[in-house]
Amino acid sequence: MTRTDYNTEAFAGFLANLEESFWGDLQGQARQTLKSFLEVDAEQQMEAYLGLRWYERPAEGEVRPDSRNGFYERDYVTPLGVIRLRVPRTRRRSFLPRWLERRSPEVAELIRQAFLRGISTRQVGRVVALLTDEPVSAQTVSRLTRLLDAQVRAFHQAPLGDDWAYLFLDGVWIKVRRSFGPQRVLLLVAYGIRPNGQRQLLGFVRARGESQAGWEGALQNFYQRGLLGRHLQLIITDGCAGLAAALQTVYPGVPHQRCWVHKMRNICEAVRRRDHDRVKQDAQKIYLAPSLAEARQAFRNFRRNWQGVYPRVVKSLEKDLPDLLNFYAFPRHLWKKLRTTNMIERCFVEVRRRTRPMVVFTNVQSVDRIIYAIFHRFNEDWRNRTLELFTQRT
Repeated sequence: MTRTDYNTEAFAGFLANLEESFWGDLQGQARQTLKSFLEVDAEQQMEAYLGLRWYERPAEGEVRPDSRNGFYERDYVTPLGVIRLRVPRTRRRSFLPRWLERRSPEVAELIRQAFLRGISTRQVGRVVALLTDEPVSAQTVSRLTRLLDAQVRAFHQAPLGDDWAYLFLDGVWIKVRRSFGPQRVLLLVAYGIRPNGQRQLLGFVRARGESQAGWEGALQNFYQRGLLGRHLQLIITDGCAGLAAALQTVYPGVPHQRCWVHKMRNICEAVRRRDHDRVKQDAQKIYLAPSLAEARQAFRNFRRNWQGVYPRVVKSLEKDLPDLLNFYAFPRHLWKKLRTTNMIERCFVEVRRRTRPMVVFTNVQSVDRIIYAIFHRFNEDWRNRTLELFTQRT
């Protein structure tokens, strides 16, 4: 190492130490100033309450309402770190601002925002500790995030409007701990896209299963909140029979597109391994065809090749074919997006990633908070980002 290099590194180290010292001193001074302010405020409250300052005695014959009783110490967690406060008290009460809880409002909000950004309750405590030097338990995080319940209720009741062009519907299972043991809870989810390319996770409804009644309840919820379907051009689903029946009740006039990914999975699971690749290739030719007419011809070829070997597969595909080909009525550049439920499934990947470390939820309210947190983050990220593909005219 040359002398010049040594001097450069030494100077850089000096600047780093100076910066650390400067900010450390500044933070320490700010913490001490806040501590002094809060303790002086508490002392002034007590003086106003007693009507007496330090070393003052009441006038002869005057009855004082209370008397001083020393101090006690209490920690107050702030973004500047933990402050040890000396709190004055009387024999009847102590004196701190009523708003002064165990943690400052900024720290409590930091915990909630970290939770909303998808950090697990256990990890939130570790993140906050980096700033405040005080670890926060998962139980404390859970208690503070219960304040989100009002936001969850507002999300469930928010008007949806009726300006959606495409609606993706699907369900995701979550495991919940109950008194009688773990139980799975199904969430029925709606994802909408406007004509201008804006997208939003519109809502989720708990249900026992993907029956027609379950989906009708969810769809009626969306309908009553303003999603009347007058501008819906296409509804994309995974092929659930109960959902298809419910759509005929709530949105009977809207075209329905079944997901090709789910259909291909059903086809491949029903054939022998030795035929798997050929059957898959023949089926793919249907939805990869460059036009509706050629897609129908590809199906006829599939039927001719496999009718004798897998009649049930062919019959099922033929029955579902109208709903599988509705995407051809839309611009070609949208076909890939509209023929599957992949757009909403990508959100479910995040739901599973976020909930997997938790193993099970303690109650259904905690499910709502977690799912709301995930959906809120998605919707915030999408607020100023549009899907340009859906705004193209050709």
